Amino acid sequence: MADFLLEIGLEEVPARMIAGAQAELLRRTLALLEREQLEGVDAVSYSTPRRLAVLVRGVREQQADITEEVTGPAVKIAFKDGVATPAAEAFARKSGVAVADLRTITTPKGEYLAATSVKKGRSAAEVLASELPKEIAGIYWAKNMYWRPGKPERFVRPVLWIVCLLGDAVVPLTFAGKTAGRASYGHRVLSSGEPFEIVAPESYLAQLEGEYVIADVEARRQKIRKALDHVTRAVEAARWREDEELVDSVTHLTEWPAVLLGGFEPAYLELPEEVLVTVMRDHQKYFAVEDAQGKLAPHFLAVLNIALDETNEPIIKQGNERVLRARFNDARFFWEFDQRTPLTERVKLLENVTFQKDLGSYATKSERVRSLAAQLAKIASSRGAAVDASAVDEAATLAKTDLTTELVKEFTELQGVIGGLYAKAQGASATVADAIYDQYLPASAKDSIPRSAEGALLGLADRIDTISGMFALGMEPTGSKDPFALRRAANSVVRILAESGLPLTLADVLGAAQSKPEVAAKLQAFFAERIEFYLREGRGQAYDVVKAVVAAGSEDLRDAVARAEAVTAVRGGEDFIAVSAAFKRMKNILDQAQAKGESIPASVNTSLLSDDSEKALESTGGRVAGDVEALRAKRQYREALTQVASLRPVVNEFFERVMVMAPEADIRANRLALLARTVADFSRIADFSEIVAQG
Repeated sequence: MADFLLEIGLEEVPARMIAGAQAELLRRTLALLEREQLEGVDAVSYSTPRRLAVLVRGVREQQADITEEVTGPAVKIAFKDGVATPAAEAFARKSGVAVADLRTITTPKGEYLAATSVKKGRSAAEVLASELPKEIAGIYWAKNMYWRPGKPERFVRPVLWIVCLLGDAVVPLTFAGKTAGRASYGHRVLSSGEPFEIVAPESYLAQLEGEYVIADVEARRQKIRKALDHVTRAVEAARWREDEELVDSVTHLTEWPAVLLGGFEPAYLELPEEVLVTVMRDHQKYFAVEDAQGKLAPHFLAVLNIALDETNEPIIKQGNERVLRARFNDARFFWEFDQRTPLTERVKLLENVTFQKDLGSYATKSERVRSLAAQLAKIASSRGAAVDASAVDEAATLAKTDLTTELVKEFTELQGVIGGLYAKAQGASATVADAIYDQYLPASAKDSIPRSAEGALLGLADRIDTISGMFALGMEPTGSKDPFALRRAANSVVRILAESGLPLTLADVLGAAQSKPEVAAKLQAFFAERIEFYLREGRGQAYDVVKAVVAAGSEDLRDAVARAEAVTAVRGGEDFIAVSAAFKRMKNILDQAQAKGESIPASVNTSLLSDDSEKALESTGGRVAGDVEALRAKRQYREALTQVASLRPVVNEFFERVMVMAPEADIRANRLALLARTVADFSRIADFSEIVAQG
């Protein structure tokens, strides 16, 4: 056995693409080794902006020989007058044996030649050199590029070098015009710039560190976090603002990270915190610093890809502060300039901002959103929700006006947020300002939903207008393509309906959109998929629980969540598992009966019930169904499911003693009706036949 190392050296790769590619290279390498029966003991992957690497320990150096029995041509074809024909000779050559070693076997079709063939295993080096380039080429990148004129390779960035070692020997694989060796390169600035040789896979990390490269991503991340903590101590009672996404980003932007503390004039703190943090975070990759009360402090932290010392630190600090000051000045200018035109006067400017060429301007979209929001607000109010309808209307009117502001044109990440801040600064009520501010929430799974009912209504109306409009134009997502981010918008609709407390159903939202029947059907199917996704990924429910709950209806998202949680809570009980299996059996019997054209009456004729067990199922089932329905009406689903599980002995006895498909047509039809009623009575919480028995 030997350790295996692969390193692909590249021009700097965008930070957002590195983690996925690192994981995929590891997965593809391990899959190749397993497929070729060269599995290693354990494996780890590394990456920096300039390299992807995989280290697999204990790789087999040779495939095992494969012995197999093969059958050849018929004896009468292989030999003529006792002399081997070309057919026999060809079979012998293919099998790797002499003609004299061929055997005769008797089969149902007659006598045939047979041989024991030994396929010699290839060396690991041969397999890797032959197969690994295909795996490297198969890595998915959001964007690829060509860089060799007239050559077909496409990769995220030009390949500069490849290291491929098995033990201390080079595996001479070739990819993108580069043949692997043992020469790697260190940090672009801090190292000498000259190649150095990797002695063996186990020395990889240490040798790179000697060239100012920390290849282990987690080690680099921890170094950054510790440096952020350490440097922030220079500011009394301060802490850096936790931002895991930014930590990930700077981790993938550096090979030898160092942290610099900088400052800015306190006067800039007069600007909204959201503006300052966006400038620092999204435009400069700086971490914000806050005081003990969580308020922004006039400092920032920059993670650099260079070592700092007494000579260069003051100069680098001054340069970073100068750049940030310029960005803050731009933001302050835009903030003050935009205030000269109130949002109310910007409404008409939306006529000049196109939403989508076939769906009109943002002015027409705003009118549609106003109408949708008003309808949803009316429904919610009629069901007891406290909603300020006038605030919803005002927020919908002003929601998109910040798209005409200079600040949003410069910092597009702040759309909605700027509108809310401007509305507040210009005297709008807190309800209106907060609704505008929150209109794009949740933008991701990590985001919270809007803080108010008015913000939730505005978010629902805006998204359903976009989704229904795009579907009407035939621009729905297909496969992995979703250029208008409609899945993300639908996920947000589902989350708001499930988590906001608004008494609205999906039917209410889709109904307000008033789509054509064929479009409405597509929207229904699209949202059904998003609901299942939310229950699985957002709420952590098992696949079969989700299927069971959705089959019983999922228009009311809050109700669907409650039912799923109740099913999960009781599904491990033996009685519940047994009843679920019985319901699956009932549905199978009913499906088969319908397939055979059996007529199933709408009601049960009790006079045709002869066996005590079917009488018990009819009477006990009816009584329990009433109890379950009463509990279901109160949304006491766990208690209701416990009642369903209590049917186990009655159902078991029924199936032990009764033959549903009786030869008498009237009895058979009546028993099918009993099963149909039982299934219908107890399937309003979940379709129990979808539940898979655990273990």
